[in-house]
Amino acid sequence: MRTSTRTSILIVEDDDHFRETLVDAMALKNIEAVGVGTGALALSRLKEQVPSLIILDVQLPDMHGFEICRQLRRMPELAEVPIVFLSARYTEPADRAEGLLAGADAFLSKPVNLEALWEEVQYLLDRKP
Repeated sequence: MRTSTRTSILIVEDDDHFRETLVDAMALKNIEAVGVGTGALALSRLKEQVPSLIILDVQLPDMHGFEICRQLRRMPELAEVPIVFLSARYTEPADRAEGLLAGADAFLSKPVNLEALWEEVQYLLDRKP
């Protein structure tokens, strides 16, 4: 597993259009972003490369985002990688709390404001050691 020297983001989102929009938005900020549409693809990709940050949809077709987050937090090489949850359905305070308890660093509701997402990403990247 290699760590990227350039800032990189893994975007785990099953909506193809939204995933590509996020990849493009990060590219405009000079961030290398790779998008995948399932939890299984995300876990496979994470075995190859450790990103600087992960944007993770809560509702994926094959796995629940909270469970993926818990798995990542148990992996020493990924335990400190910031995770931002995005969700259209899980937006209640209890859902946010569960996401944060699963190990996420931030939780944003869809439809997400791209500027708000960028601010959160920037904040989390800046605080990394």
